[in-house]
Amino acid sequence: MRISLKVTTRAKKEAIEKLSENSYKIKVAVPPEKGKANKRVIEILAEEFGVRKQDILIVSGLTNSNKIAEIGI
Repeated sequence: MRISLKVTTRAKKEAIEKLSENSYKIKVAVPPEKGKANKRVIEILAEEFGVRKQDILIVSGLTNSNKIAEIGI
């Protein structure tokens, strides 16, 4: 399953919000440095979908706030 993400970094409170069937808005507290934000996004998605972190791959937007992630369910 592929989903689109809008990621906000350096948020005061972490959250995930479903915008539509395959679109989510995610807020993470970490800065977008050295892949820290991407790692945290994967952790949040794994928890939300009940899958292992290894089953999630960011396929587009590694250096952008708009991302596409693939979740192997």
